[in-house]
Amino acid sequence: MSTVPTDFQPLPDVIEPRWWSGTAPIDAADYAIDGREYAADVHDPQVDSALARRMNQIFSDIGLVHLTNTGVTDLQSMRRLAKLVVEHEMTYEGGANPRDNLEPNVYEVGAPLVAWLHYHHEMAYISHSTKMLGFLGYKAVPDRGATWVSDNVRATDALLETELGQKLRQHGLCYHRNLTDREHFKDRAPIGVYNHWQKSMLTDDPDEALAKARSRGLEAEWGPNRLLQTRYRISAFEYFAPLDRNLLYSSIADDGMWFDSWPQVMHLPFEERPLALTFGNDEPMSRAEKKLFVDIYDRFGMPLDWSVGDILVVCNYRFAHGRPGIFLEPGEQRELGVLIGETFERVGDLPDKW
Repeated sequence: MSTVPTDFQPLPDVIEPRWWSGTAPIDAADYAIDGREYAADVHDPQVDSALARRMNQIFSDIGLVHLTNTGVTDLQSMRRLAKLVVEHEMTYEGGANPRDNLEPNVYEVGAPLVAWLHYHHEMAYISHSTKMLGFLGYKAVPDRGATWVSDNVRATDALLETELGQKLRQHGLCYHRNLTDREHFKDRAPIGVYNHWQKSMLTDDPDEALAKARSRGLEAEWGPNRLLQTRYRISAFEYFAPLDRNLLYSSIADDGMWFDSWPQVMHLPFEERPLALTFGNDEPMSRAEKKLFVDIYDRFGMPLDWSVGDILVVCNYRFAHGRPGIFLEPGEQRELGVLIGETFERVGDLPDKW
């Protein structure tokens, strides 16, 4: 079987995120909680505890909670702490890019460590998205591997001041996804594979897969080699009731740029990559527009470092999340568990909520 050469270089003109300006947009005192101050509640998490009340108040006010110094080392104990805020968890029913389970109800991140992950909002590319995410610090290295978040309220304001922001407001976006056929790669190296439609749609039946895609609000058709080609047209923004306004709910992460540092995919030209992002009228984005989209999130980003036992809960409306590539030394491990919160039906933007 063929393999990707080990000496190939990324395609020229790659736009690499800067991640932040060097100054955090939010003071850690506003969102961080030292678990040692709530040792009894950490040991026995209860929904009516002082720890639960503080976590939920911070989440309500800020949209971001980082619980540290818990002393917890197993995923299910971490999950119980995260569930003090993530009360309702998503049941995956197909259509999105699924993650494998580390343990029951705890998912893996689902991306190579060495790849940088652009700032993004989880599941923005289908009609059923999620309100929040919980991250669990299962394995960590002390000096690398931060999760980065970007203040999306400020990013929204900054983007709407630009021509790109007004263009996104007018035209919306179209998410293009090409899902490969598992049988087509049965005796082939998984070069260029992001997700097989069998895994994404939870079925081996092509007719059922097509029906499930369409039930998720996707335009869907079959391409060559049983490639399931889906399209989703929606606003680049989403109405957020607690703030009574439209917030940016998209990023360049759903473009072929997502794979610029992704092994076995990054060597492919853009037209052969599994994802593409255009304006809702199918107009391609220019390189300058993509660069600005990345820069807007970078302006309001900040790192959140991990220690084993840390819990991070992120509002999927008020923050985007991502990270640079992570390179480990022999014997090092970095692994997060993920909880996906309650789902909601996307409405896009509301005309009088700008």
